[in-house]
Amino acid sequence: MNELGERGHIKDPGLAQAGVARIEWAAREMPVTKLISDRFKKERPFEGAKLSACLHVTVETANLALALKNGGADVTLCASNPLSTQDDVAAALVERYGIPTYSIKGEDNETYYKHIHAALDKQPQVTLDDGADLVTTLHTERQELMGNVIGGTEETTTGVIRLEAMAKEGKLKYPIVAVNEADTKHFFDNRYGTGQSTLDGITRATNILWAGRKVVVFGYGWCGRGVAMRARGMGSNVAVVEVNPIRALEAVMDGFSVAPSVEAARTGEVFITVTGGYKAIGQQHLDVMPDGAILANSGHFNVEIDIPALEAMSVSRQEARPYVERFETKDGRNIFLLADGRLVNLSAAEGHPSAVMDMSFANQALSVELLVSKKGTLSPGVYPVPRETDDEVGRLKLKSMGIEIDSLTAEQQKYLDSWDQGT
Repeated sequence: MNELGERGHIKDPGLAQAGVARIEWAAREMPVTKLISDRFKKERPFEGAKLSACLHVTVETANLALALKNGGADVTLCASNPLSTQDDVAAALVERYGIPTYSIKGEDNETYYKHIHAALDKQPQVTLDDGADLVTTLHTERQELMGNVIGGTEETTTGVIRLEAMAKEGKLKYPIVAVNEADTKHFFDNRYGTGQSTLDGITRATNILWAGRKVVVFGYGWCGRGVAMRARGMGSNVAVVEVNPIRALEAVMDGFSVAPSVEAARTGEVFITVTGGYKAIGQQHLDVMPDGAILANSGHFNVEIDIPALEAMSVSRQEARPYVERFETKDGRNIFLLADGRLVNLSAAEGHPSAVMDMSFANQALSVELLVSKKGTLSPGVYPVPRETDDEVGRLKLKSMGIEIDSLTAEQQKYLDSWDQGT
């Protein structure tokens, strides 16, 4: 393991070649990001700009970082989750591509925040965040750097929630584009990416058979929809827990059973949280879960499962297999926690498939370009990805898939834009 320095802090530089091979493999599945990267290389829209990104350090993120670097940016990367780093990718970014990267899989909380501070030490003009830890650290502990920043982007639901709360209180000091809210992000990344990768992570960690399994999904947002859909597709009996009546109604009409959380906890076998909230699985659920219950989280932070409560009610905690901990409760039950309650899809597997991250990171790249082009003209706040940007990413993705669609004629568009043509 190298020391924390200007070039980065990674586990093993010797992993770089393996990381390069995987980054190049992922690039095959990211044609939209590649098109944008090629344009950036010609136009150099970020010449000399400093960008600090707090994202999951994966093969897909590496391709985003390379696209931004091709555009002339001075990019620095740190991890947005202690368990989501792919160490070979971090090594490749530092050793082969010259992108300072501060990221080690399994880093403790102190190291995690040291890495965030190292990324901020580069005095960024644009921040890219996934969960808003970089932004909140900048606003609370590194305010002396605020004058450099012209804008930022946010990748995930949890981060957008935090940023909107900051903006509501008047605490957010610069404009941030909510990439998570783009249709080409949440419709696809959150639904199809999270759905597939969550089951992939749980399968790799446990090797369970999904067919016939009783699965309880906490939360029916875009991520929850994807997880529930994929679990049912594997033959599981899926129940949904929700606090939002509209989403609960949607789950019912999508064919899932919906029940109060404690009732679902009594009969479930695999419990998956995707709420973005706090203690979605708490003491009252842990008390009634059956022996052998498996707990997994695919929300951004590991507070969705009340791990301290699980510890307090247990007489032992030990590793059953990689990424699986067995808690023996005082009443003799065994409850299994996956990946320390952190993102199971990134901790125990490889995260979303590259093909779906292609759209998310295309939105990231174009949003950074927008912020740089509008330097000084946007007031602090949380902004949506422009509709034309979102549509363009969709068009490019379809084109890469060899799919063509129709366009409205001038006559049809005129009709839609008018108000005086009735029955």
